[in-house]
Amino acid sequence: MKASDFLKPANREEAELLEKLDAKRLPDHVAIIMDGNGRWAERRHLPRIAGHRAGVKAARGAIETCAQLHLPCLTLYAFSLENWRRPQTEVDFLMRLLRDYLKRELPAIHKNNIRMVFIGRQAQLPEGVRKDITEAMRFTEGNTGMKLVVALNYGGRAELTDAFNALLAEMNEARANGDASSFRADEDSISKNLYTAGLPDPDLLIRTSGEMRVSNFLLWQIAYAEIYVTEALWPDFSRARLLEALIEYQKRERRYGGLGAPRARAGTSGHAETADRESRAGGTSRPARG
Repeated sequence: MKASDFLKPANREEAELLEKLDAKRLPDHVAIIMDGNGRWAERRHLPRIAGHRAGVKAARGAIETCAQLHLPCLTLYAFSLENWRRPQTEVDFLMRLLRDYLKRELPAIHKNNIRMVFIGRQAQLPEGVRKDITEAMRFTEGNTGMKLVVALNYGGRAELTDAFNALLAEMNEARANGDASSFRADEDSISKNLYTAGLPDPDLLIRTSGEMRVSNFLLWQIAYAEIYVTEALWPDFSRARLLEALIEYQKRERRYGGLGAPRARAGTSGHAETADRESRAGGTSRPARG
């Protein structure tokens, strides 16, 4: 089966890339740090908000492409805890942009059987934003296609802090019930308390704008992710650039700390890799927390 069976190329470049992409060896989960909106605007002598508007178009393209390729999960880093340090006018614009996006795109997302999930500290978001993301998750919760995970007011260290506090609460409850001796913290119990509980760990982490850092994103989950950095600024991250990242992913050998003898190359049955990770961790698939 060819990737071109799912995607219709818009130009010759896309057609050539699709011929190189093996549709049977795609990752289960792609995570993207969408960076470079501001620099994109500055290079064109435009206000930063113009870069954010252009970034929404790039996000739409990435979502559509991943859904058409039948990737199980796509996570986009939309707004970090650190982003509150930006000028208030820019923060307010980003929140309005998100709400406008949901209002326009939610019907199409639902029609394409995509399930929306939001992760992060939602209690700190403006009331209107909380209402809209709650409605988006409710509206799409029955969809069975790709999970679109939006990291909003998110920080990797904050996520781990919240997970550890949840574990402490479990321990205190067990102690109150006289059952503290049965409580045990391990990788599986930590994973169950992360925002991403029930989702596969990312196989591929993409960062745009050429920056060589992970910016406090999915710190626990990307332990074995392949990292792909592109110089393209996020508004310039076209379908072709996404296909290039997927092709590069398929060239890599994933060893998980071993010597790689029995390991398949990257992308070889992504679903099998997920099952293997769960088996080694002693875990099972869990429902995502909405």
